[in-house]
Amino acid sequence: MLASVFVVAACGLVYELAAAALASYVLGDSVLQFSTIIGAYLFAMGVGSYLSRFFDRQLPAHFLRIELLVALIGGALPALLFIANAWAPGAFRLLLYGLVLVVGTLVGLEIPLVMRILKRNVALRDLVSQVLTFDYLGALAVSVAFPLVLVPQLGLIRTGLLFGLMNAAVALWALWLFRHELRQWRAHAAACVGVLALLGAGFAGADHITTLAEDRFYQDRIVASERSPWQRIVVTQGRNGHRLFLNGNLQFAQRDEYRYHEALVHPAMAAHGAPKKVAVLGGGDGLAVREVLKYPSVQSVTLVELDPAMTRLFAQQPALAQLNANALASPKVSIVNTDAFKWLEHDKGSYDVIVVDFPDPTNFAIGKLYTNSFYALLDQRLSAGGYAVVQTTSPLVARKSFWTVVTTIESVGLRAAPYHAHVPSFGEWGFVLASRRPWRMPDALPAGLRFLDLPALAPMFDFPRDMARVPADVNRLSNQALVTTYEREWGKVHE
Repeated sequence: MLASVFVVAACGLVYELAAAALASYVLGDSVLQFSTIIGAYLFAMGVGSYLSRFFDRQLPAHFLRIELLVALIGGALPALLFIANAWAPGAFRLLLYGLVLVVGTLVGLEIPLVMRILKRNVALRDLVSQVLTFDYLGALAVSVAFPLVLVPQLGLIRTGLLFGLMNAAVALWALWLFRHELRQWRAHAAACVGVLALLGAGFAGADHITTLAEDRFYQDRIVASERSPWQRIVVTQGRNGHRLFLNGNLQFAQRDEYRYHEALVHPAMAAHGAPKKVAVLGGGDGLAVREVLKYPSVQSVTLVELDPAMTRLFAQQPALAQLNANALASPKVSIVNTDAFKWLEHDKGSYDVIVVDFPDPTNFAIGKLYTNSFYALLDQRLSAGGYAVVQTTSPLVARKSFWTVVTTIESVGLRAAPYHAHVPSFGEWGFVLASRRPWRMPDALPAGLRFLDLPALAPMFDFPRDMARVPADVNRLSNQALVTTYEREWGKVHE
């Protein structure tokens, strides 16, 4: 029974972490989602602990039934939420918190029942210390294994189902251990077999469940998908070509990505004149690197991408490597898979142009890459006449967020030259040039561009009234106000 306490604690924490992780993927703002999910889960456990006082007789039978319910509902939780997000997105939040409260209540019932069962054979002092020791050890094991082993190797759906099977195994163990006390042994045995069969079938068919949810969500045919420790990567192909999604958020569409990447790269590269040493932070798809390599003066490009799964996918899959013109295989390109913040802290190089192509600040892990601390490090890596360019969300939809980035760049002593371009897949999109000297209009652009030409450049730096500058605070590492502002502004679009 003490061994079962270890398993029960591990399973309960897995369901909590899986719900919080899925909430952060779908709803954004990981700190808010983890805080509210953990709070709701702990509250529900308290409710379950209180309700355990009303279980008086046949405690082993009650424990067995609760284990089977936890196994079935908790194990299926990630799969149910994935399907809900794809087929009924409006019900996702309601289902999320409903499942968290149900599973939390059931988990809260487990330990009090175990302690009351064990009390028959163990002194109270030893009982409490032993149960809590195994409970905490189980939580420790899962808290380490969940992000490092379970999710990267199994994915969220299989992880949930695996621990559901472990809960069901505890029920099976209780069935044998208390076989002489259970009045309806055959019914309990049938229930155990049924739950194990359902969870086992789900585990075996987890890929089909994922495909069912993703095909509905993404609509186009999925040609590549991978879950890394940092994100869910999905590439689809439809009538308009390939599209890349990270955690369900569109990153580029093949039909118009050239507009985005030409606008991102060339105003900085062409203004420099003859950049030799370039760094690209983010942009693991290699599309920004493709544009950088159009300059014959470039001698080296350092691509800093946190997720090796991204760079591997866009370097090795022929159809995806074709999108970036095999830029990641160029001898001029060095790929560094690490956190860009840490890389800036430790790298001692000086770069003529730094292209910053991170996802939007949907959570605090990404938000730190939009802080004054990050831009101060960026300033240290720029050569005397160098330029940095930062992709900076939509100045139309997220107006204050856009100008927060501008204000934050200026706060570290850099000049900021904001501009915007229209990308049909995203709408009006913004960028900011940062440098120690004023930006100047380039004399020429590389041949063969599909979107940019010199006459089109100047209007990009003009902002109409509905995108004009508004007062904004500096985004600091200690508060990360940008994440909250961004969520509020983009949330209005989805309401």
